[in-house]
Amino acid sequence: MEAGGHSANGVTPSGAEGGSGPSPGRALAVIPARGGSKQVPRKNLKLLGGKPLIAWSIEAARAATELDRCIVSTDDEEIAEVARSFGAEVPFLRPAEYAQDNTPDLPVFQHAIRWLGEHEGYRPAMVVHLRPTLPFREPRQIDDIIRLLRETGADCVKSVYREQHHPHKMWKMHGDRLGPYEDTPLWRQLGPDCPRQILEPAYWSAGLVDVIRTETIEAGSTIGQTTVPYLVNAEACVDLDTDHDFIIAEAVLTLLLREGTLCL
Repeated sequence: MEAGGHSANGVTPSGAEGGSGPSPGRALAVIPARGGSKQVPRKNLKLLGGKPLIAWSIEAARAATELDRCIVSTDDEEIAEVARSFGAEVPFLRPAEYAQDNTPDLPVFQHAIRWLGEHEGYRPAMVVHLRPTLPFREPRQIDDIIRLLRETGADCVKSVYREQHHPHKMWKMHGDRLGPYEDTPLWRQLGPDCPRQILEPAYWSAGLVDVIRTETIEAGSTIGQTTVPYLVNAEACVDLDTDHDFIIAEAVLTLLLREGTLCL
């Protein structure tokens, strides 16, 4: 949808609530979707389960109840048109300087917050990061992390899952020699081949759904000082970067729908 209309949840995206200051819990979903993709051309528009990849994130956001708005940040007119057709707002086209291969998340969020504040007088309390390349999230998970941020007072809530490939068992290359990735007393005593049961659990940053306070982003961070975990199912965290990943994702989608673990 165009800026100035209604959001997916029927909320008018204006600065009416408290002017340019954030409301206590107003949550903005940002779906970053640039047009340039090297390994899979036009990746964000590639079909998955019969619909464009970006549609999965938009539909989950629209079905969530705790979001105030959902916008797509893109530099691409075609992606913008498709995003609007599925009900997302695309209030601006992202400048090229924030849409490079090596552009991190932080300046994308900062640009979105700054643009909405300057052009609409709108400032959310938090930004929910929905990566289009991780399509298998449920609306309830979006609602969960927003509530968790409000309840805990944390700077950030990150979706994670327990990683089976523990860093204790990983190596670094030192020229033509191997060395421990983590040089700890336990490694020096037992080496890498110790029982998994005695290792402290390690958690992988899933990227499925994260939320960050606006003040944290404006201070130059996407995690802040206090980060709270939100545990998710690793099976649903299929990150789509190659054509092979899309083949895997189609199989995972069939499995998730059959098991009833993906509720859209």
